[in-house]
Amino acid sequence: MTKSITNSYFWSMRKLILLFLLTFPFLLHAQSSDMRPVLVVGVVVDQMRPDFITKYWSKLGNNGFKKLWNDGFNCKNTQYNYAPTHTGPGHASIYTGTTPSYHGITGNDWYDTPSTDTVNCVLDNNVIPVGTNGWEGKASPSRLLTTTITDELKLSTQMKAKVISVSLKNRGAILPGGRAADGAYWFENATGNWITSSWYRNDLPKWLIDFNGRKWSDEYLSRPWTTVLPIKEYTESDIDDSPYEAPFIGAEKPIFPHDLPKLKGNTYSLLVDIPFGNTMTKDLALAAISGEKLGDDTITDFLAISFSAVDHIGHQFGPNSVEMEDAYIRLDRDLADLLTFLDNRIGKGKYLMFLTADHACIDNPIQLKDKKLNGGIISTKAIQDTSRYFLKMRYGKAEYFRCRIKEQVYLNTELIEKDKLSACDMSKELATYLRTHIIGMNKTLTSCDMQSQMYQDLFQSRIQSGHFPGRGGDVYLLYQAGWTEPIDGADRTKGTTHGSPYIFDAHVPLFWYGWHIQKGSSFDEVNITDIAPTLSFLLNITLPNACIGKKIDAIIK
Repeated sequence: MTKSITNSYFWSMRKLILLFLLTFPFLLHAQSSDMRPVLVVGVVVDQMRPDFITKYWSKLGNNGFKKLWNDGFNCKNTQYNYAPTHTGPGHASIYTGTTPSYHGITGNDWYDTPSTDTVNCVLDNNVIPVGTNGWEGKASPSRLLTTTITDELKLSTQMKAKVISVSLKNRGAILPGGRAADGAYWFENATGNWITSSWYRNDLPKWLIDFNGRKWSDEYLSRPWTTVLPIKEYTESDIDDSPYEAPFIGAEKPIFPHDLPKLKGNTYSLLVDIPFGNTMTKDLALAAISGEKLGDDTITDFLAISFSAVDHIGHQFGPNSVEMEDAYIRLDRDLADLLTFLDNRIGKGKYLMFLTADHACIDNPIQLKDKKLNGGIISTKAIQDTSRYFLKMRYGKAEYFRCRIKEQVYLNTELIEKDKLSACDMSKELATYLRTHIIGMNKTLTSCDMQSQMYQDLFQSRIQSGHFPGRGGDVYLLYQAGWTEPIDGADRTKGTTHGSPYIFDAHVPLFWYGWHIQKGSSFDEVNITDIAPTLSFLLNITLPNACIGKKIDAIIK
């Protein structure tokens, strides 16, 4: 009797073990599939302040920004920990988890000392345009010196993960994709098509050829830009005909409706200045998901999207304009379309999204001044003329001044060395002179000092973190809060701009949504460089190789 019971128990255990061995591979597959989302979607809005969402709250739908706010996690105190706060450095820092002092993208443009020439952060004469014969296709990430989170995802999957990046701006597409992306696609003003370069591939994929073939650019420029809602309801903005706004070229006033067919001209560049450029970017992103089959298997893919049009709208009309409000109402609808598409195709809870901005912006400085607040426009001509005057007076040659690019002054170091003078001494004396002779100046820093000391002051330390020797200027200019360089580089006072280390440029939104993200919010300070390492820990992959950011504890639980 006892032996019979023992045999029965033995055979029962054998069956259980056999069943476990047969089902273990499926259990393991299910577990490994849940260890990562099937798709990560990184969304960067070009020029967005956190207050835009609350400011326009009553005009927004329930499935765009409000969905991220209500169902995602909101890092309410996200800051850029370096300057300059421009588009190229912003996109690079988000995806590398480090600052320009390491990844090397110190601006949209800079004077490159080794090559003795002014260069753009992504333009590259060594690649071949794809989808065009024009110069706009000659671009690559060759000047990006570190890996991105997207590069590390490719490496961790033996290059099996797909990484696709799209943006109207070439730098907004190229830098997030990193150096190993499967495709980065940007808009060509000359033809109205989406293009790439031979860095990524030698021809356009069929889905993109089909997308270009639908002539969306012509469609969006065939009708006027009118407000989504009756214009009288835009009570969160200034009057439509505001003195702080600039009209489109060819228009008499900066007012609705904007006659796009009349204003178009001979190129499609107008499309990047209106919210329909964002809508077309969203449509391209949806086409890329389907065409590339992103998220269709268990290997995590990555889609980077940068919405660039609101930046152009902000520069021209300013953050308090009806145009900006209408652009964000429309962007909210584009975001809702994207989220709905992802829910239906990928599945709720299977994809991970983050949304942030590459910089914020300041209220129009002249408007601030008119409201009795400190503000003004720095005269860039005065900076150049004063620099040349001082160098002529003190050292005998105005030619020691090379150029000014944004908030940086470059000296002619080759000529200085030839004349056996000290570039460090010259830059320090020039910095002192500019600080005391330019109206609106607060502080000046030099490249030499930034390489020999660590600044403790918040804003000075941010400037230091944005400096890369050989690419950065010799003298860095920190204006008074509320003062800026001209909006378009020609002493224009309309619209807005950005670039400073101050809060109005550095404070941006950051939302997390989807896979393994719990609802909530936090006021803890987060640096923009914390996004990439947080993604690395969520995806269980190596951090980008020069990452200085920390994981966001509220997200990693």
